[in-house]
Amino acid sequence: MTFHLKPQRIFSEDLRKQIVGQIERGEFTVTQAMREYGIGGKQTVYNWLYRYSRTLKKGTRMVMEKDSQSKTAQELRNRIKELEAALGRKSLEADLYRIIVEQASDEYGVDLKKNFGEHASESD
Repeated sequence: MTFHLKPQRIFSEDLRKQIVGQIERGEFTVTQAMREYGIGGKQTVYNWLYRYSRTLKKGTRMVMEKDSQSKTAQELRNRIKELEAALGRKSLEADLYRIIVEQASDEYGVDLKKNFGEHASESD
């Protein structure tokens, strides 16, 4: 029976602090950070959190209340609506520019897209 030892991975202090920051900002959960960076165990990440985190200290409990979760979810839904509306406006704006270019091309008898569009320099 042969055993293969995994090479020991050593994370620099800067990288450990970066990972802790990502967890603090909610970019990763502990498990996601482990997968993303190939960290061996949860305890390793928790040790980094206890050592480097400004907000997450050993013995600290975070109380999550239903109302705060509902409020956060509602804020995210509102942000999605805002972004969808902005996307819709930009889409309409792009359609309007396309129509204006087409009408100007017809009126002046010049293919403006060909002469002044994104790919005009490629065709010259």
